Amino acid sequence: MKYRSMGALACLLLAVPAVAQAQPAGEVRAAVQAATPQLQAWRRDLHQHPELGGEERRTADIVARQLRALGLQPRTGIAGTGVAAVLKGGRPGPKILIRADMDALPVREETGLPYASQVTASYRGQQVGVMHACGHDAHVAILLGVAQALAARRDSLPGGVMFVFQPAEEGPAVAGADFGAKLMLDEGLLRDFQPDAAFGLHVWAGLQVGQIGYKAGPLLASADEWSLTVTGKQTHGSRPWDGVDPITVGAQVLLGTQSMIARQINIAQTPVVLTAGQFNSGVRFNIIPDQATLVGTLRTFDPKVREDVIARFDRIATDYAHAAGASAVLKVINNAPATINDPALSAKVRPSLEKVAGADKVVEMPLQTIAEDFSQFANRVPGFYFLVGSTGVGIDPAQAPANHSPRFLLDEAALANGMAAMLQVTTDYLEAGAAR
Repeated sequence: MKYRSMGALACLLLAVPAVAQAQPAGEVRAAVQAATPQLQAWRRDLHQHPELGGEERRTADIVARQLRALGLQPRTGIAGTGVAAVLKGGRPGPKILIRADMDALPVREETGLPYASQVTASYRGQQVGVMHACGHDAHVAILLGVAQALAARRDSLPGGVMFVFQPAEEGPAVAGADFGAKLMLDEGLLRDFQPDAAFGLHVWAGLQVGQIGYKAGPLLASADEWSLTVTGKQTHGSRPWDGVDPITVGAQVLLGTQSMIARQINIAQTPVVLTAGQFNSGVRFNIIPDQATLVGTLRTFDPKVREDVIARFDRIATDYAHAAGASAVLKVINNAPATINDPALSAKVRPSLEKVAGADKVVEMPLQTIAEDFSQFANRVPGFYFLVGSTGVGIDPAQAPANHSPRFLLDEAALANGMAAMLQVTTDYLEAGAAR
């Protein structure tokens, strides 16, 4: 992939029309243009040295050092490797939280980039490659750039800003541990700082570079990890009538859940996805085992629908098992609630996005069945989460390697675009709040 030159990036930014506003668009463009070489350097360094969830020690150290260089006093070690710092403006105004996630994925990189990751690590008992296949390296660079720009004008800045660099958005390397946002909140992240709003972004292969995607209301699904343990009675495979086959029961339950979604849930009103990713049982071809375990994910957009689906799932499992003389235990762990953009906040933020990208490049997104634990912050205060196009010009986003692919390829113009969008959103919000 060919990367834009610094001059081309500057031309792209300078081409954005100036609009009268509390924080002049020209000031945002100037800050982004000055930061662009550093954004690229940060991102490439982090990309070459990715770290799994909960293990982002090198990344956290880089972040903390950069924040100290800006005159901030970062808190480190939150939720293990999380970092947060508060910038106090010189004028009265609202408080906001801006978040970036830091962790990489257990994916072996296949991009061929000169700074591609060669890192390997142990992940849940397996040796894996490690790659920033979701773009969190870009998120860290963008938020550092925003922190740098806001710190440079702290005396005239209204209100306060908490910069949050979160571990384990993709989940911890250790099974069963909490995801990063919940852990940070549980450990008192907001004990001494109560934001009025929270903002986050994600680079997105499904959008062309230069585009920004958003949606008022539900945007991303909740993510539940479920496990179903079916207990039967072991017997010889040639004499199934002497035992109780948990594999057959597990298969019946799984098919029953799909019928439940197709016939009992109003999916015209709100989508529901229930998927099994693992079905484990037995050790030998001619032995019916005692137990079978299914593991999977549930994605919903409405908390009430989520509760209803889980209750129906549990009833289906119990009834099928009872009919066969087996037993079934369903466990559900919520890794992330649905990401729901506050409608009033969304209406306020869209003009800021249009100032940076142009009205024709701000795209209203359909519901996305992926999940994000930024929702943990957005459940505490009004939140707004948006997507920054990362697929280069000349490449069809529908055909581009998606986030989480070993060939996920970020056009680095997304770094400048993401910083400009977040900087415009936050400064406009702070200035508007100060004026009120």
